[in-house]
This record gives sequence, structure tokens and C-alpha cells, in this order.
Amino acid sequence: MEKEQKLTLIAWLKRISAALTVIVWLYVLIIFINDPAPFSQLVPYCMGSTMLIFGILTGIFKGLEYWERTLETEEKK
Repeated sequence: MEKEQKLTLIAWLKRISAALTVIVWLYVLIIFINDPAPFSQLVPYCMGSTMLIFGILTGIFKGLEYWERTLETEEKK
């Protein structure tokens, strides 16, 4: 695969992972909203799941940015 194709792949992977993360987050929030317990009891679970979901997204983005930076530095050599 050429460098430009890899960079395009990285950009699309970033977009897809962000979209999937938001979809999963909304799904989890819907589960919490439909729970019969009062929301004040669900807040810690809601906050924890939000932090976990977006923490995973951050890790994926950091990995893709590292891969992108590696490709750009290889071109300069």
C-alpha cells in the first residue's frame, strides 16, 4: 500500500471509530434512561461508562496519530 492510501485509510479509520464510539455511547445512555431506578443513582455508572468509552476512543486516536506521524517521518528520510 502506498503512503497516500495509508493516510487516507487512517483518516477514514478515525472517522469510523469516532462515529462508532458516539453510537455506543448513545446506546449506553438509552439503557440508563430506560432503567426504572432514579437517575441520581445511575449517575456514577453513566459517568464511568462515558469515561471508559471515550478513553478507549482516545487510545485509538493516539495509535492512529502515531501511525500517521511514522508515515510522515519515513517520507522525510
